[in-house]
Amino acid sequence: MLSVQKLNVDVEGSRVLRGVSFEVKPGELVYLVGRNGAGKTTAFRTIMGFREPAAGSITFEGIDLIGLRPYRVARLGAGFSPEESAAVGELTVAENIALPTWVNPSRSSAAARIEEAYRVFPQIERYRARGGHALSGGERKMVSIARALALGPKLLLLDEPTEGLSPVVVPSIIQGLANIRAFGHALFIAESNIHHLPEFADRLYVIERGEIIFAGRPEAASQDPIGARVVAGTARSPGAAGPIEEGPADVIYV
Repeated sequence: MLSVQKLNVDVEGSRVLRGVSFEVKPGELVYLVGRNGAGKTTAFRTIMGFREPAAGSITFEGIDLIGLRPYRVARLGAGFSPEESAAVGELTVAENIALPTWVNPSRSSAAARIEEAYRVFPQIERYRARGGHALSGGERKMVSIARALALGPKLLLLDEPTEGLSPVVVPSIIQGLANIRAFGHALFIAESNIHHLPEFADRLYVIERGEIIFAGRPEAASQDPIGARVVAGTARSPGAAGPIEEGPADVIYV
């Protein structure tokens, strides 16, 4: 489904990604784990077309993504929920979630996509009429992911879906991920806290200073000397040195 091979990306004259390769197959849940500044956000932004790579290839279902505008990547079936993406305060929850269906064509009906979004996070259905500005942090994150799902994507890229959330809210996000996967969507998730990885994750890539240093089953990461050292530090090293990451991207609706 998604294949990234030997990807190099420069940001402001600095090499942020160095020969990065990974793949996500249909229906899989794959994690990209690394400390803050390791290159996770830059990888996601490059896949979605916000940044042109210096070298390497990116294909989605056999289609070359390099050079495509973000809206075209989204229309091919890749949904994106950036780390800082939030509900539009001037719109209700219902309007936030329905927004992608107004502007993005899909093989499934708008009603079906909206229904699926609420089935993923049933907690927010009772807040349909509530304004985006009146939501808690966890509710805003659920709306952001549900809104990306309403695009009707085959693959969802989620950048730090649990970052900054209360430990009480994290299980609801994890359950939502399980629901998304059960509906047949593939998931590629950037995460800086190894303790937030669910047991049903298929594969794990560990990134450190812009390079993939481990690829395999999550349980095998703890047996890899280098991977284990980095993974063990992801939950407690928010200030670790590394490449400069980019800021959050806008949500893609079209």
